[in-house]
Amino acid sequence: MKTINLSEQNSVMNHFMAEIRDKSYQKNRALFRNNIRRIGEMIAYEISKTLTYKPKTVTTPLGTAEIPLIKDDIVLATVLRAGLPFHEGFLHVFDHAENAFVSAFRMYTNREHTEVGIHTEYIASPSVKGKTLIIVDPMLATGGSMVAAYEALLKTGKPHQVHIASVIGTPEGVKMLEDNVADDVTLWCAAIDPGMNEHKYIVPGFGDCGDLCYGEKL
Repeated sequence: MKTINLSEQNSVMNHFMAEIRDKSYQKNRALFRNNIRRIGEMIAYEISKTLTYKPKTVTTPLGTAEIPLIKDDIVLATVLRAGLPFHEGFLHVFDHAENAFVSAFRMYTNREHTEVGIHTEYIASPSVKGKTLIIVDPMLATGGSMVAAYEALLKTGKPHQVHIASVIGTPEGVKMLEDNVADDVTLWCAAIDPGMNEHKYIVPGFGDCGDLCYGEKL
């Protein structure tokens, strides 16, 4: 698996990352969601550079122009619920993509909330056979929910290529993917943080993305 850590490049994405990490900015849910969307748009643009293109002749009022357009059939998949604004950012760029949704969430399996398991209960997806599959989930902590989504989606067919995108990952999450996805998969992260705390939250991270976007859950 190839891993691309976009925080190693200086770009305006740093400003959006700084805001979603800042606990004072996090009080504004609309701003938080908007920055998650914008980061999604930027990662989608980076992924677009790796896709297959085919020239198309376009007729203008004054003549014709030959423009290379994306040839790939794209399926854009997200992990509910935290992935929704991130997904929307990708959909702003890949606006003709088919869409897939997976409900894969972690559950603490011990009283101390230090061990987690992954529960998958819902998937809605077209066939990904022969298509470019892009799976987006803002948090790659343990990597368990991403692996569960990947395995569920591949049951609909063998894709031409797979990209996985997260806002923030951890070395543990990266390792989990390396051990469980195909070698030709590419992982894109806006940042990779040092690790997790005892409750499996990314440190320094920015907290629970779903709660910050939509409010606390029961």
